[in-house]
Amino acid sequence: MKVTTTQIRIGNLSVDYAIPLVAEALGMDDDDSKVISLAETIHRKTVGNPFFMLMFLRSLYDEKLLQYNFGAMKWTWDDDAVNSKIVTENVASVLVNKMSRLQEDTQRMLMVASCLGSNFRKSAVVEVMKNISRSEMRSSMRSVSSTAATMGSSSLLSSDLTNSSAVRSFSCTAAIIRSSSESLLSSDLTRSSAERAYASSIEEFEEEGLCKVDDDECHFMHDQIQSAAFELISPDRRDSFRGRIGRILLRSLPSEELEASLFEVVSLLNCAASNITDEERDELAEMNLKAGVKASENAAFDTAKIYFQAGHDVLGSRGWEGDYSTMLDLCSDGANACFLTGDFVSMNELIDEVLIKDIDTKEKYRVSEIKVKSLLTVGKANEAINAALDFRRQLGLPAPQKKAASKFTIIREYIRVKKLLKDKTAEDIANLPELDDELYEMGQRMNEHLATSVYLVEPTMYPLIIFQSVTTSLKHGLNSSSSPAFARLGMLLCGPIGKPHEGLEMAKAAELILEMPGMRSSTSNTIFVTQSFCYHWTSPLQDTVEPLLKGYQVGLEIGDNDRACFCLVGRMYYLFFTGRTLGSIQQELEAAANVMTQLKQEESKLKITILLSSVKKLRGLDPEASDEMLDSILASAAETRNNLSAYVSVMKLEVFVFFQQWKEAVDLVQKAGNVRLFLSSTFVAVRYTFLAALTYLKAAQSSSGWKKRQMKKCAHKTIQLIRGWAKNGNVNVVHYLRILGAELAVLNGKKEKAKESFNAAIAASRRIGFLQDRALAHELASAYFKARGDEFWRNYHIECARTSYQEWGCSEKVEQLNVKICKGMIRRKRRCSGKGK
Repeated sequence: MKVTTTQIRIGNLSVDYAIPLVAEALGMDDDDSKVISLAETIHRKTVGNPFFMLMFLRSLYDEKLLQYNFGAMKWTWDDDAVNSKIVTENVASVLVNKMSRLQEDTQRMLMVASCLGSNFRKSAVVEVMKNISRSEMRSSMRSVSSTAATMGSSSLLSSDLTNSSAVRSFSCTAAIIRSSSESLLSSDLTRSSAERAYASSIEEFEEEGLCKVDDDECHFMHDQIQSAAFELISPDRRDSFRGRIGRILLRSLPSEELEASLFEVVSLLNCAASNITDEERDELAEMNLKAGVKASENAAFDTAKIYFQAGHDVLGSRGWEGDYSTMLDLCSDGANACFLTGDFVSMNELIDEVLIKDIDTKEKYRVSEIKVKSLLTVGKANEAINAALDFRRQLGLPAPQKKAASKFTIIREYIRVKKLLKDKTAEDIANLPELDDELYEMGQRMNEHLATSVYLVEPTMYPLIIFQSVTTSLKHGLNSSSSPAFARLGMLLCGPIGKPHEGLEMAKAAELILEMPGMRSSTSNTIFVTQSFCYHWTSPLQDTVEPLLKGYQVGLEIGDNDRACFCLVGRMYYLFFTGRTLGSIQQELEAAANVMTQLKQEESKLKITILLSSVKKLRGLDPEASDEMLDSILASAAETRNNLSAYVSVMKLEVFVFFQQWKEAVDLVQKAGNVRLFLSSTFVAVRYTFLAALTYLKAAQSSSGWKKRQMKKCAHKTIQLIRGWAKNGNVNVVHYLRILGAELAVLNGKKEKAKESFNAAIAASRRIGFLQDRALAHELASAYFKARGDEFWRNYHIECARTSYQEWGCSEKVEQLNVKICKGMIRRKRRCSGKGK
C-alpha cells in the first residue's frame, strides 16, 4: 500500500509564541512578569527553537535551578542563577551533560544507535553490543569535556553524522574495513546480557525523554539528540567505528534482517576507507549495486545515485578488468539514476566511460538508451534521432533515413501492416507470444524513443517508425514497447487515417498488453498516447483528464519522467480546452512549471510556459510580458524546427479569437503553415482547425471579391474536416459545427438560419461544458444581432457573454465587454432623450 507523506517544517518561534510555550510548560499565566522574563531569556539563547527551549527547561529542573514550591503551589526559580546558567551553556553542552550523567552502558548504546540513524532496531543494537568489547568501545569514546567543547563551538546542525535510515541520502566515502583478526566471540557480553544491558539503557534513555520505543523499533525524539550521541565518538575513530558496526551486522544478522537493514549496513561499511583487499572491494561494490537497485525500485533515485557512485569508486579503474559485469551495471544504473535526478554532468561521464570500452554493442544498450532519452529531455530531438538510428544500425537492425517520408512510402508500409493484422482483435493481439530475442527487444525500445523524437521535428517519419514497431511485435512477439507501439498505431488510425473505431481497437490492445506481467515500464507512455491521441475522437474530452493525471503519477513512480511530464502537459491543455476556470488553471500551471524545472524537462516546461503566458494574457496579467515570452519561444522553435511553434500558433490564435482580433488571426493562420502536421491526432490540432475555420469565415464576412471567395473556400475546406470528425462520432466538435454553421449562415445572408444556429451553438456548448465556447457563441451572436439592429437580443447576448467570461475568469475580456455595454447604454440614453424632445 502506498502512503502519501507530507513534511511539515516548523521554524523558530518568535518571543510572542515562546512566552505561552513556557507558561504552558510551567502551568502558569503567560502575562506573569516572571514567566515573560524567563521566556525572553530562554528565547534569546535558543533563538526560539522549540526543542532547545524545552531542553533548557528540563536541564534547569535537573540541576534544581527550577523547583516546584508546594507552599506557593507554583514553580519558582532565581533569575540571576538562570541567567548565569544560560550565559555559560548552550543546548549542545546541555545535551552532553545530560548524557554524561547516564550509565556507561547507556552511553555505549547511544554511540551504536547514533550510527544506525534516527530510527534504529533493538536487535541491531544488541547484536553490535554483543560483538564489540568494552575496551574497544572505551577507546572509541571521547571525553565529555572535549565533546562539550567541540559542540559548544559549532552547531549541532553541522555534525558530520550520516543519517542512514532507508531511502535517505547518504554522505559516505567508498570503502570497506579490512576484516579484523579479533574474534567476534571475544566480546564481553553474551546475547542475554547484551539484551539486559540494552533494556536497562533504553529505559533510562526513554525516561529522559530522548527517544521513543515501539517494540523492536526505536527512534530519537530529535535529530539533535542523535547528533549529540554521535559526538560521543572520538572524531579520529568515527569511520573505523562505523565500519566495525557495519561488518558486525553484515556477518551476524539473519538474511531477512540484513535485507531490511541493507541501506544502513552498506552505508556503515562505506564509511571505513582504509586498507581493504581487492576481494573486499568486489564484495562492497556488489553490495552498493544491490542497495542502489533497491533504492531505485523505491523511486529513491538520489539515494540510488550515491550507492552506485560509491560502488564505482570502490572498484576504480580495475573494475573493468576481468569480470566487468558489476562495473558495467554500476555505470549503467548509475547513469540512469543521474538522469532521473537531473545530474547530467555525472550521467554523461558514466555514459562516455561505457561507450569508449571495447565491449559488445548489446552491453552498451542501457547507456545508449539513457543518452537518447536525455537528449530528448533537454530539447535536442534531432540529436536524439541520430543517436537512436545509429544504435539500431550498430545492432544490425533496419533504420530509416532521417528525412521526410513521401505519402507513397507511408501508404505502402501501412498496407503491409494492414495485411499482417488481417482481422485480429485486441484480444488476439494481446495473446501473441512474448518476444524472447534480446536484439529485437533493444531495437523496439529504441524505436519507442525514436517515435517520440520524430513526432516533434520530423512528423512524416513517425508512421514509418510505428509500422516498423508493430511489424516486429506481430512477427517476433510482444515486449514492453509493444503497448505504446499499438497505442500509436491507434493514434494514426484515429487521426490522419480517419478510422477512429479501428484506432480504438488498437488502443484497447495496448491496454490489454499493459496488463501482462513485466509491462509496467510502459504504463505512463501508453496512457499518454491513448488519452492524448485516441479517446478524444469518440469520447468527451473531460474523460481524459483524470487518466492523464494517473499517467503522470505512475511515470514518476517508475522513473519515466519524460512521459510523466508529457501526461501532465496534455492534461493542462485539455483542462484549458474543456473550460476549466482560468484562475485554477494558472495555479496548476505554475506548480507544473516548478515540477518541470526540478525534473529538468525543458521541452515540456516550454509547452507549459506557452499555455501559462496565454492564460495570464486572458486574465489581463502583464500581457506585454506574455507576448514577449511567446515570441521568444516562437523564434527559438523556428531555429530548431520542432512542434513548439505549432503550440505557440494555437495559443496565439486562441487569444486573437477571444479578443476578436480577426486581422491578426488571419495573418497568423496564413503564416503558420501546416500546424496540424506537427500536432497530429491531438485535440490541440482539432481546436486549431475550429479556430482557423472561424477566422476564415470572419475574414470572408469583412472582405469582397477574390479575397472573399478565397477565405470562403478555405473555411469550407476546414469545416469539411470537422464534419468528417463529427460523422465518425467525435462528440467534442458538435458545438464547433454549430458556431461555424451560424457564421456561415451570416456570410450567406441566411438570417433565420443564423439565428437558429447561434441558439443551437449556445445550447451545445452548455451541454458539452466548454464554458469559454459558450461565452464565445454568445458574443458572436451579439455581434450578429447588432449588425441587424436588434438591440434587445444584442444586449441579451452580450450580457450572457460577459457573465460566462467572468465565470471562466477571463478578466481582460470582461473589461472589454464592460466598455461595450457602457457605450451601448450611452447610445440608448441619447436615443431616448432625443425621442423625448
